[in-house]
Amino acid sequence: MKKLTLSAIAAACNGTLNDIRYGELYITAITTDSRKIGERSLFIPLKGSKVDGHDFIMKTFSNGAVCCLSEKEIETDRPVILVKSCYQAIKDIAEYYRSLFNIPFIGISGSVGKTSTKEMVASVLSKQFDVHKTQGNFNNELGVPLTLFGLEEHHQAAVIEMGISDFGEMTRLSKMVKPDICVITTIGECHLENLGDKKGVLKAKTEMFSYRNKSGAVFLNGDDELLSAVKDVDGTKPVFYGLKDNFLNTYYAENIDNRGEEGISCTLCTPKTDINVTIPAIGTYMVSNALVAVAIGEYLGMTAECMAEGVESYKTVGSRDGVIKTENLTIIDDCYNANPISIKGGIDNLSNFKGRKIAVLGDMKELGKNSRQLHFEVGEYVKNSLTDVLVAVGKDALDIAEGGKGGNTQVYYFETVKEALEKLSDIVQKNDNVLVKASRAMKLENVVEYLKTI
Repeated sequence: MKKLTLSAIAAACNGTLNDIRYGELYITAITTDSRKIGERSLFIPLKGSKVDGHDFIMKTFSNGAVCCLSEKEIETDRPVILVKSCYQAIKDIAEYYRSLFNIPFIGISGSVGKTSTKEMVASVLSKQFDVHKTQGNFNNELGVPLTLFGLEEHHQAAVIEMGISDFGEMTRLSKMVKPDICVITTIGECHLENLGDKKGVLKAKTEMFSYRNKSGAVFLNGDDELLSAVKDVDGTKPVFYGLKDNFLNTYYAENIDNRGEEGISCTLCTPKTDINVTIPAIGTYMVSNALVAVAIGEYLGMTAECMAEGVESYKTVGSRDGVIKTENLTIIDDCYNANPISIKGGIDNLSNFKGRKIAVLGDMKELGKNSRQLHFEVGEYVKNSLTDVLVAVGKDALDIAEGGKGGNTQVYYFETVKEALEKLSDIVQKNDNVLVKASRAMKLENVVEYLKTI
């Protein structure tokens, strides 16, 4: 990261430096992990449920830290900045650090598709710009500051994923990121325990606009029922994108052909040109992601050739629609997270594969009072799809199993992952296609690892 003096850091977080003579010392890295201290580091100690980072302050000095933040007085002659809250301080410092960059900041959120959209946008922009992007799941009130601290002098654009689970969080994220370009992918049934219903989700997600650059752009999925009704954002008319060629979507697609493992060929239609691409992914929703990436690329002056190359260079990350080929099975590893929209999308993806189709589905968390009905509806969706076998895993997934009964889909139910692992080898057959999807808490990556051995 850029050099920051201790006096600038103290001012940014309303902290008090223990000795003003240290003011011109500088740091070039910020971390909350005492094990990752390097030279020229600032250590920000956070209090967790089991460990208090303050207990490691002196150790970080011996490992090369220039300075530490602290919520309590420390007896040391080393530089310490006293603050009321380290959690607030890290956000304040991130907000200040972001202000040092005059490059396009793209903020991306939505109930489904945040990460895949972030990756697609970064893939496209990287063909013309030096892009910094969110790594892993660093998309919350701690992850976003750490992402911002990763910005370097050479970066020409930043693509920041912004994830929330309650009201107010997106406002605080927006205050740090101050996006020049806002993207919202979908409004779905997620985090309903806090947000209540889809209208609550919309309200929480659109808090992104609180600190956006008013002269920037807003891109919304015009195929989404709630987003398509947003006509004005503080004087800015949203630009809509989507699969549908309708009066609303400025960016849309034609000739969509999902060939499963071979990718999705389509024509991306923009106001300026038509771009023929083959997207190296299995989910048709990736066409929408490519559309918004091209829309942003066009907004930033990219050529059609560069944008096409970026779309076709896309790579999946982690356990998201990753296709694993073993000697006996094709496994669709999509167990990173789940809600009703994303699971139904996963079932649609599965339908594009040739051969017998098995869906291993687990609990969807944080769905609130309608959780049972939403699980049941997922089961019904499976029943009405081309899925041959449904394996439901988890206490909540009992309702998925119940919803899946009564059709041509063979249904199995297991209360625990352990029970499922004991029986899966009897259920799957050679050359099967197996989708694995659930909320992270279910740890269905264990199912993926087991399937690799069959």
